[in-house]
Amino acid sequence: MNNIVEPGAGLLFMKVGTHAQETLEKIISRKIKEIEDAGFAMWGYGGNTCHPRTMVQPFAESLEERGKPIYLCMNEMDSSHFAEPMRAGEYSADAITWQLVPPPINVLGSRFALVIEDLRREVFELPLERTRVAIGMNRGRLGSQYIAGRADKACLEVIPESERPNNAEPRPIKIDLVARLRRPYAVFLR
Repeated sequence: MNNIVEPGAGLLFMKVGTHAQETLEKIISRKIKEIEDAGFAMWGYGGNTCHPRTMVQPFAESLEERGKPIYLCMNEMDSSHFAEPMRAGEYSADAITWQLVPPPINVLGSRFALVIEDLRREVFELPLERTRVAIGMNRGRLGSQYIAGRADKACLEVIPESERPNNAEPRPIKIDLVARLRRPYAVFLR
């Protein structure tokens, strides 16, 4: 079993693909270069499922208090996100105090971004029946049930044993990319 998927570990799951008229391979290359040049990168996203202030930051901070890292585990999918590739000029951890996005970092076509380091290809299966939603209105719901719906991202905690309601078949999901989140974990963009 991958050392990321151990009981008590926290991870942010996200489906990824083409974004803002850019292929995933191009995004990965650009983000690796940004990490080399700036020490971190910003992985843009939208939607309120993993809102920076109410979901990602409190989840990551609770893991940090327990001495645990938080990993972004990404599942590659076909995507047709062709929004305009507008570069964000500013970011904020609280949507009050804003800072300029460092020149080496280009975060495009997104409302929010995860702050990442150590982006790498790492292929493994994430057993969703060994995860639970860790925060928010769906807290406690099995990852396999939550991700089965329209959700394409989630703050998940790994549980010790698989739980399968009504003897449902295990539903592992392939992880293709991994990055470690760093403070402030998630930010607002404009």
